[in-house]
Amino acid sequence: MRLTQTLIGSLALMFFLLMPLKGTASDPNQNDGDGKFDPKELINSHVWDSHEFHIADWSGHPITLALPVILWTENGLTIFPSSEFHHDNSGTTVVEANGQEFVKYREHIFYADRFDKEKFESASTMGRPFLYEDRPLDFSITKTVFSMILVSLLLILIFGFAARSYKKNKKAPKGISGLLEPVILFVRDEIAVPNIGTHKYQKYMPLLLTIFFFIWLNNLIGLIPFFPFSGNVTGNIIFTLVMAVIVFIVTIFSGNKYYWKHILAPNVPKALYPIMIPIEIIGMFTKPFALMVRLFANITAGHIIILSLVGLIFIFETAAISPVSIAFVLFMSVLELLVAALQAYVFTLLAALFIGQAVEEHH
Repeated sequence: MRLTQTLIGSLALMFFLLMPLKGTASDPNQNDGDGKFDPKELINSHVWDSHEFHIADWSGHPITLALPVILWTENGLTIFPSSEFHHDNSGTTVVEANGQEFVKYREHIFYADRFDKEKFESASTMGRPFLYEDRPLDFSITKTVFSMILVSLLLILIFGFAARSYKKNKKAPKGISGLLEPVILFVRDEIAVPNIGTHKYQKYMPLLLTIFFFIWLNNLIGLIPFFPFSGNVTGNIIFTLVMAVIVFIVTIFSGNKYYWKHILAPNVPKALYPIMIPIEIIGMFTKPFALMVRLFANITAGHIIILSLVGLIFIFETAAISPVSIAFVLFMSVLELLVAALQAYVFTLLAALFIGQAVEEHH
């Protein structure tokens, strides 16, 4: 019985994993121009942000949920649904709105009369993919933004139910409260108290709990490959940058005089100040940089590996390779469940450690 349940669950998981990829090999926007399947384009299209949710393909036609495109252009605010591009991501479909024309190429929206594919590719190679003079400011509700809003609402609902449960039940917690309390106590006893101290950790608990649950839940929904989930939020380096900057700002403003003395007047011979002070200042910025890169790299790597394993079926163009792909994808998916919690823990732990260094008293 258990074997049958496991087999059914495995087949269902693979169905949901492969359903969004159905027909991908014939998508003109995801091949290399000679009709062959391009795994690089497939992986990029799923890992990068998007202006729409690709739900499935039906009879060769994609089924998507269009998200609103919100642009600040030379003519002011411009809003239209992403369905106006008709699933085009190659810069060929022109959308006219608010007296201007736009095209979408690799999820970047350009003014149609200024779009230059070769210029974009050259700028991307040089690490400058934005080309702001050719683009309006994009404030669109993308998959990443949608997922962050969804997770925020879920956290409000979950903790709202837990709070009401505590008001009604004065005994041992049950339901959602019973599920959340051990995790909250773990963050308090194993992360906040050891790194910040028993007398100062309380005011940082809301921040640490928000970081932990927000990253953890975003990691989990990124592993679910169908709408309304599948948003790769923590695999977006802009998201991890913002999270790292928040920790950096809290650390800087929490720093006491001993923290700043250690940076600006370290306990070394003054002759070494020209060397030590720049090193300490650089160290202030390398810490949030490490936070940003660690979370981004680990989550992105997991998504790339899973998509690569699924892509083997299309690369070899045979179902014979599917048992191998299924086995490894299931293994990686289970591993990613662990990584989802582990990366939330590591980010929160390092945030508490950096804050603890800033508020630590002189011994």
